[in-house]
Amino acid sequence: MAYQIDSSCIGCGACASECPTSCIAEDGGVFKVNEAECIECGSCANVCPVGAPKLA
Repeated sequence: MAYQIDSSCIGCGACASECPTSCIAEDGGVFKVNEAECIECGSCANVCPVGAPKLA
């Protein structure tokens, strides 16, 4: 399992700047997780103002 960012993403980038493996990137105004590189640390979920990152 890895984190996925759901449709509530507002594109603020807080998750990407917090990710220790840099596996989150902007894609069309929202952010996506490269699931192969996600270590499930939860850093992205802890900083997201809308709770978009969730464990898949």
